[in-house]
Amino acid sequence: MEITMLDIVQARNRIQKHITQTPLLHSKVLSSLTGADVWFKLENLQITGSFKPRGALNKVLSLHENERLKGVITASSGNHAQGVAYAASLCGITALIVVPETTPQTKQEAIKRSGAELVLYGKTYDDAEEFANRLALETGRTFIHAFNDPMIMAGQGTIGLEVLLEQPDFDKILVPVGGGGLLNGIATVAKSINPAIQMIGVQSKASPPWYYSFKERRMVDVEYEESLADGTYGGIHWEPLEYALRVVDDNVLVEEEAIAEAVCWMAQHHHYMIEGSGALGIAALLSEQMEDVKGKKILCVISGGNVEASLLANLITSRASVESFNDEPYSQD
Repeated sequence: MEITMLDIVQARNRIQKHITQTPLLHSKVLSSLTGADVWFKLENLQITGSFKPRGALNKVLSLHENERLKGVITASSGNHAQGVAYAASLCGITALIVVPETTPQTKQEAIKRSGAELVLYGKTYDDAEEFANRLALETGRTFIHAFNDPMIMAGQGTIGLEVLLEQPDFDKILVPVGGGGLLNGIATVAKSINPAIQMIGVQSKASPPWYYSFKERRMVDVEYEESLADGTYGGIHWEPLEYALRVVDDNVLVEEEAIAEAVCWMAQHHHYMIEGSGALGIAALLSEQMEDVKGKKILCVISGGNVEASLLANLITSRASVESFNDEPYSQD
């Protein structure tokens, strides 16, 4: 697998009129807490509530006419499904979406509203992916993988292009990582524009296949637990991992408690609802999993905001740290 800066520039030209160029937000509060200069790339404000339409649009818009006539199919824990459904609807083609039975109701409803056909199968993303691949062979639909596809990675890389054309002097970029598509896409841009930037993937200890496989430079079997970071949950593929070994500097793990803290922290201090996956970079900083951050300019990619309101409410009300939730000063600056 290989993607280039040219692929990402072409992806940007292909998709830019169909997506939102999301803002960069400086976090004075997190900067003060960490001694770093911390910024957020707010992909929670993207169309469908996550970064996923970028890759999905790049893939769907590149399909040949006969492929479009047969439609597309994908498997997803939610956000990629919404991205593919949006892209298919925009292009006037049919989409079949297979999601695990554990997918949050909010995401299921969003997929249905897009006009895509929804199929629930299995307990995990891996179950859904296997079933979707079988259906692709039976129906002739084009399977759009959530991360193991150069066109998908190039689309996700447009995030890095937006950021670094505006501010090319980041020292570290923290990216939520599940299968590696987002991390690899942004890393490709970062290493092309400013090779000194350190690219760091962040994953939950509840679903850590990427972390351990990256550290050992081979595919490693791991045990899974339930995770708030459902968007990064599940198995990985060798091709994106092998590519990451060339362009990614390091990966860190965070506890589920740290993810919950980060979700609540973002609501408290910046008044944004973000999902567990989107909070991984913040979790790494708040739980001090990052070394050498003082005095550094750091970007956290906030990958999505599709969190159920009831879940967020439960997290907030169950945490002693937010007893003074409305008493803290509000700052977006």
